[in-house]
Amino acid sequence: MDYKGYNTSDIVVDVLINWGAKVVFGIPGDGINSIVESLRLRKENIQFILTRHEASAAFMACAYSKYTGNLGVCIATTGPGATNLLTGLYDAKADGAPVIAITGTTYSDLVGSKYQQDVNLVQLFSDVAVYNNMINSPEHAKMATDIACRTAKSRRGVSHLTIPIDVQEKKMEGTFTSHKIAGHTSQNRHSKSIPDTKSLQKAGDMINAGTNIVLLVGQGALDARNEVLDVAKKLNAPIVKALLGKAVIPDDNPYSLGGLGMLGTEPASEAMDKADTLIMIGTSFPYSDYLPRPGAVKGIQIDVDSERIGLRYPIDIGLVGDSSDTLRELLPLLEDKHDDSFLKNGQDSMKRWNGILYSRSNRKEDEPIKPQMFTSILSKNLDDDSIVSVDSGTNTVWAARYIDIKKDMKFSLSGTLSSMACAVPYSIAAQIAFPKRQSIAFTGDGGIAMLMSEFSTAVKYNLPIKVFVIKNDTLGMIRWEQTAFLGNPEHGVEFQPIDFAKVAEACGGKGYTIKKSSEIESTIRTALSNNSPTIVEVYVDPFEPPLPPKVDLAFVNNLTKSFVKGQPYAKRISLTIIKDQMHEKLGKLLDDKKKK
Repeated sequence: MDYKGYNTSDIVVDVLINWGAKVVFGIPGDGINSIVESLRLRKENIQFILTRHEASAAFMACAYSKYTGNLGVCIATTGPGATNLLTGLYDAKADGAPVIAITGTTYSDLVGSKYQQDVNLVQLFSDVAVYNNMINSPEHAKMATDIACRTAKSRRGVSHLTIPIDVQEKKMEGTFTSHKIAGHTSQNRHSKSIPDTKSLQKAGDMINAGTNIVLLVGQGALDARNEVLDVAKKLNAPIVKALLGKAVIPDDNPYSLGGLGMLGTEPASEAMDKADTLIMIGTSFPYSDYLPRPGAVKGIQIDVDSERIGLRYPIDIGLVGDSSDTLRELLPLLEDKHDDSFLKNGQDSMKRWNGILYSRSNRKEDEPIKPQMFTSILSKNLDDDSIVSVDSGTNTVWAARYIDIKKDMKFSLSGTLSSMACAVPYSIAAQIAFPKRQSIAFTGDGGIAMLMSEFSTAVKYNLPIKVFVIKNDTLGMIRWEQTAFLGNPEHGVEFQPIDFAKVAEACGGKGYTIKKSSEIESTIRTALSNNSPTIVEVYVDPFEPPLPPKVDLAFVNNLTKSFVKGQPYAKRISLTIIKDQMHEKLGKLLDDKKKK
């Protein structure tokens, strides 16, 4: 296409459209208004979503990319507008989401002069971005934007383009330097890759020699469900899921042992302890202490990013390639495993574990409400194709264990950065991408309050997101990190209460409050059935501990130390834990009696 006579902003937006961008999230400003005008002129082809905060725009771009597989795009004005993007962009970097961030920069002849909002954005974005450039002319715009899009997609990261205000308005004259040929870049898409035949055969031989084989799957396997299950069935191998890979297979699938790590299941940890072969598929699970001891098992890792091979575990064979294509090539090289004892042991352990979870989530008589109970009831009422966006905090623990993935559900969160405040922006992006599906934000009162204003964005665009707030007026996870991990009394973790139901109503949406167990089911159903943006806050027990799968002596010792040092709620915490343990033991006795 001949862009002569087009200004820089027009060229940038056209190239984004050519690369498949559908939505742009952000806030206008005098440093980016030319881009906004170009978006207005092309609003039939690309939608602009006005957010309340630039951090939200970046979170939305990240989530849009995660949920659709397409480019996420966000824009911000000069200075503070651009700096506000960084948290959401680091979320995209950490979780490998292709995102384009476009920022304004002060006038080209005032850069570096300490002019108003003059920030060296190329330097500032140098760590977060895989491609980072300032567009210096309209002749430069197409090439730079093509490279930004191609790099973001191929390297699965953030590309940042910053454009001086005057350059945005400048029209192309078609005068290029002697070595620049107009139109020399294109919008080609890279094809998927698979490992070489020799590496695949070596991996097949190593897997065939194994007996107790475990598949550990992450978000890189989200599009490889069928292939993962085909391999698991052929090998009689249990599947363990990193949290970003929770939606790889449904939680009720017989091959699933649930999640791994502090938020995971005991059967998953047991499988890792007993495995002799570990196949990591699309994951760089960060908590190495939950993986087998280095050298204890044979390790095979499949990942599209070669930099992640061997990052968390000393791998014997690394297969660089797309998960689904690689597994499809590997499958014929694998021998059928007829011994299913390892799998059955895991399944038996999973039945016991599910019994424990049921016991913890079925305490209707308890007041305040147990968060496990609320989350379990919510899970049962979600659609089979709902999209669940989860915040960071104790709410993550309850979501990981008590929201069961059904057939076509999607599930995501700030997996690696673990940023609070992501759930509501994520759910907005999900609802925009999939307007006919149920979009759920599962958050805590700490997380929602950080970017609470974005609920009004859902109202503005008539996006019927459903926000469920685990309310304990506390930074719950920090409380337990201070006490049970460090052995110190809690400090600085209690919030001034906010009535989130009234906030929802003030924004033009619907709000509900749950204080009694008897209100849970009916309120959830009412909220899910309406077609309005909705917040449901549920008052939960602030002293319910987010216990790891196995409580070790260090946890108990540190908690005791915090009590000795003056933990202000030592009595309440002790009573809660004792009551929880008595309830579980009584439940087990009753179950054993029924079996007899």
